[in-house]
Amino acid sequence: MLGYDLLTGVFTLVPLALIDGRPGATFKGLLRDWGLVFVGDFAGAFMVALFMATIVTTGFATEPDEIGQRLGTIGEARTVGYAEYGASGMLTLFIRGVLCNWMVSTGVVGAMMSKTVGGKVIAMWMPVMLFFYMGFEHSIVNMFLFPAGLLLGGDFSVGDYLVWNEIPTVLGNLVGGFTFVGLVVYTTHVRSKDTSPKLLDVTTADRERIAVPAGK
Repeated sequence: MLGYDLLTGVFTLVPLALIDGRPGATFKGLLRDWGLVFVGDFAGAFMVALFMATIVTTGFATEPDEIGQRLGTIGEARTVGYAEYGASGMLTLFIRGVLCNWMVSTGVVGAMMSKTVGGKVIAMWMPVMLFFYMGFEHSIVNMFLFPAGLLLGGDFSVGDYLVWNEIPTVLGNLVGGFTFVGLVVYTTHVRSKDTSPKLLDVTTADRERIAVPAGK
């Protein structure tokens, strides 16, 4: 709505500028964009996690309340919970990341198509609602959930969070958004580089010969 950047959105859209050969689009610039957005999104998500942890512990003076306890345990099931199944757990995590950004990026593109606030909200709401309801893995949401869980005493480590959630989720989000939304939309809508009508070199004699008489 405000034109800010979400990592899962730029995974989908930024590579298209490179593929289309837009002026100034380079692979180095693409990586720089992804890196800056990742850092910015993480900083924002961590700030919200810190605020939430402060609220549910009364400034870290008390044990987490019911909401805080719930936040603390979410990270356990979605890190060490995957680790219990080894490669199968990692594959499941990756696929959930793919499916998540398929939905989220569909919402991003849908919102871009609408010119009204109501249309943008409707276009974004359905895909985002689906990914939450289906329990898919969104790297930016997890940048809030898991740091909040660690701050609130969750029984998992930073390493568990990175290896058994954030990194595979980021990769899954990249594949899902770019492959199933960005690349598909680009492929089905791309036009030839030279689609303008050819201008003929017409001489004065040619103009007189093909001129249409007045009234016809």
